[in-house]
Amino acid sequence: MRRCAWPLLRLPARAGLALRHGGAAAARLRLAASSSCSSVGGDGSPRAPDTSLFVPVPLKPVGDAAEEDVGAELTRPLDKGEVLKNLNKFYKRKEIQRLGAENGLDARLFHQAFISFRKYIMESSSVSADLHIILNDICCGAGHVDDLFPFFLRHAKQIFPMLDCMDDLRKISDLRLPPNWYPDARAIQRKIIFHAGPTNSGKTYHAIQRFLSAKSGIYCGPLKLLAHEIFQKSNDANVPCDLVTGEERVYANEDARQAPHIACTIEMCSTNTPYEVAVIDEIQMIRDPARGWAWTRALLGLCAEEIHVCGEAAAIDLVTELMYTTGEEVEVRNYKRLTPLTVLDYALESLDNLRPGDCVVCFSKNDIYSVSRQIEARGLECAVIYGSLPPGTKLEQAKKFNDPDDPCKILVATDAIGMGLNLCIKRIIFNSIVKPTINEKGEKEIDSITTSQALQIAGRAGRYGSSFKQGEVTTMHRDDLMQLKEILNEPVPPVKAAGLHPTPEQIEMFAYHLPDATLSNLIDIFVSLSQVDGLYFVCNIDDFKFLADMIQHIPLNLRSRYVFCTAPLNRKEPFVCTTLLKFARQFSRNEPLTFDWLCRHTKWPLAAPKNIKELVHLEAVHDVFDLYLWLSYRFMDMFPDAVLVRDIQKKLDDIIQVGVCNITKLIRASQSAAAPSTAEVISEDFPLSRTKRDTRAVSDRHGAKSTEALSVSAGVAEERRAKNLKAYRSAARQEDLKGHGRGSLANRLLREGLLTQEMLRQLESEWQDQHRNGRYGLGSKRDDQNSSKEMGKKKK
Repeated sequence: MRRCAWPLLRLPARAGLALRHGGAAAARLRLAASSSCSSVGGDGSPRAPDTSLFVPVPLKPVGDAAEEDVGAELTRPLDKGEVLKNLNKFYKRKEIQRLGAENGLDARLFHQAFISFRKYIMESSSVSADLHIILNDICCGAGHVDDLFPFFLRHAKQIFPMLDCMDDLRKISDLRLPPNWYPDARAIQRKIIFHAGPTNSGKTYHAIQRFLSAKSGIYCGPLKLLAHEIFQKSNDANVPCDLVTGEERVYANEDARQAPHIACTIEMCSTNTPYEVAVIDEIQMIRDPARGWAWTRALLGLCAEEIHVCGEAAAIDLVTELMYTTGEEVEVRNYKRLTPLTVLDYALESLDNLRPGDCVVCFSKNDIYSVSRQIEARGLECAVIYGSLPPGTKLEQAKKFNDPDDPCKILVATDAIGMGLNLCIKRIIFNSIVKPTINEKGEKEIDSITTSQALQIAGRAGRYGSSFKQGEVTTMHRDDLMQLKEILNEPVPPVKAAGLHPTPEQIEMFAYHLPDATLSNLIDIFVSLSQVDGLYFVCNIDDFKFLADMIQHIPLNLRSRYVFCTAPLNRKEPFVCTTLLKFARQFSRNEPLTFDWLCRHTKWPLAAPKNIKELVHLEAVHDVFDLYLWLSYRFMDMFPDAVLVRDIQKKLDDIIQVGVCNITKLIRASQSAAAPSTAEVISEDFPLSRTKRDTRAVSDRHGAKSTEALSVSAGVAEERRAKNLKAYRSAARQEDLKGHGRGSLANRLLREGLLTQEMLRQLESEWQDQHRNGRYGLGSKRDDQNSSKEMGKKKK
């Protein structure tokens, strides 16, 4: 118990206030303290580092000596054969291995250090005089192999410099007391008000009203769209407000003086500027594996007299515990939904049953393309919104859908509608209830949507103040409806931990001790040595490491390299990643990236897209312009033409809007350009997704509609998972993957000209034969085994 009490002594003085708030507060602080201790070993010692991350520094053997070999003159030249035998004896000594472990060399490091030590001695034309004499004595029988250990340890510390500064590295990576990182916030007594409630409950509205009435304030939101909305509302209400995002600065005052109010994306908030009121929106995102650190930083670091936190009730306990560690109380205000939301007892089942105000929610672009085409084939007009669209295009599509005079009455969207857009939706229809996600380890998983996600999306129906006074939610398929009801009825699991991320200053201190390590390796070692208590976790750094590895060969100083690696881009977009690489290379040569250079690289001006591939490329070019603008606010001299780039980005936004408005034409053009009869592959009426398997239905489709079976689009196969049929989960997933290959892969090969219709029909025929004989030839294989057994019996 004494071990676990010491972190309390390091808390700010006001933490003692929490102890006066009663037993519950004291218990929470004791829990935080014990959690802090749990990040070290069970005996109180620091956790052992992951030595697989320690990359040895190459140490070249000594070539032909410029001076005479002093050791050889004092004794005699070394017999390298004898030296090798004694070195191997040294390596096998248990006592030496134990001494190595006591000095930080586990089995892995000990082996690597010995290999380097042996190579250095055997390949060097000469070694230091003292080492030469020791080796000579050992070879002559006048010394013991254990005498080599000081020289071996010195060599090990040369190739693994972290061994000499492990204590310093542990102190730098100690993340157990994040509140202490923000002395300005700790110097004032802040009032924390938590506005808790579901979507469409008015919680953010009440926080914004206080923001508008304050003398100064800052709004921190998760999206540019949300920041832009508050920016407009404030200025419309005659409250001067600036807009600050990673790519944009818009001043309310014409002379570019800073306004007392700021609306920003949460990563851009200042923790040094004092405000009267701060609003932190969507606080539940503090648990986000990639971006959670930004909410933690805002919550702990904002210098405001009042902090208004908005979000799900699931985050109340965590926010309360975090504030107890700073000695600040939390006032909770609960809100209820303003309009009723009903889960229907029937699924849509057919797109023929769509009606005005419907929104079909998909979790993949391919489903978006497929559903929108099928809707327009029925003579209906639809708006389309998905995550990679530019903000301007999203707003234009939302405006089109909301306009009562526009013939567009149907919306097809991804979960991008969950935040940042005000939409007049009557009914939400889940095309699927599974989606790909990234877990805390950075691994991609495909699972049912969470209760939080389902409520966030379903809550968009029946928005308060819209023409629809009641919201409805259902699924596309009957099989999914029961599972959706179960998901919506489950309690939202509490948010358990807040994200943290290494700061540039911490990485610079690491680099001071490990000057030869790459940035990616520095981050890995930092995370492996970091210590966090039970209220925090270290955010996923895979995207950061991906960019660090990509630009490692380019000569940049550490701070510039760090900035490039934090650039917000999708690493799945090759064109954007290649552009970042070119930006970094030109930056390293100290050559400004001009408007003309960017136009040449992106081949601007660009024409309206003729097919989906061109539309996707235009979206990537828009991301490149965003990247340029993001870098221009960090390296103004090297990215000097932000104004010109913003102008052409607006023009590009208009071009993309034209493409999205004609998205079904682009889909048809993509298919007809690749193969005239591609339409045979994609059926207008194929089932878009399933989450439960019906073996007989699958069999019937294979027999009667085999072409249709080949038309399952990307992402659809991933959605065939049954939550309750655990015994068949593995088999179902394999079947889904097969379906996935038959669908999107077949279409892609046709579009690229790698597959003809004749080849497709032949593959289809072969697949049907295999299915009749047993899936993937298992039946025929079994027949071969049976026939071989019969032959064996006859021989006997």
